[in-house]
Amino acid sequence: MNKTREDAWALLCRYTQSENLRRHMLAVEAAMRHYAALLGGDPDQWGMAGLLHDFDYEQNPTLDKHPFAGMEILRAEGWPDEFIQTIASHAPHTGQPRDTIERKTLFACDELCGFVTAVALVRPSKKLSEVEPRSVIKKMKDKAFARGVSREDLVLGAEELGLPLETHIQNVIDALLPIADELGV
Repeated sequence: MNKTREDAWALLCRYTQSENLRRHMLAVEAAMRHYAALLGGDPDQWGMAGLLHDFDYEQNPTLDKHPFAGMEILRAEGWPDEFIQTIASHAPHTGQPRDTIERKTLFACDELCGFVTAVALVRPSKKLSEVEPRSVIKKMKDKAFARGVSREDLVLGAEELGLPLETHIQNVIDALLPIADELGV
């Protein structure tokens, strides 16, 4: 791929002003890089997929537009079709199959990164370093907590990676810890 992380960050910043949404995409980038190292993927490519998966969401927050509008922007900017298909795969409503380990990982990390961050933010210390998989699983049982997050998708993501849910949660926590200050947790 002839695109760089700097290209990805510049594109993200053009379309996303929300600090919280930028933090979410940084979290997914970190998780994708972590998994690339574990699974033999390209950390730069996987990281950029995590960084850009929601770049169009702020301007196109409906299912009929996101990530379709972003896919068109990526095409116009010369991003490879394979990369664009990976971006599409994070959203089940696109119909793009999760037929590579990178695509399965993007789906598995997307919602879980947000959920783990939310769990950290409700702790008295607001510290990610104090979050454990069992506390995340406990919060998953609380239907009122982070109501918009599909618990089924959290479980399915781990299953598609072939990992126990606890292991997947710990992997995401481990991936986010080095950038916890950037994430505000």
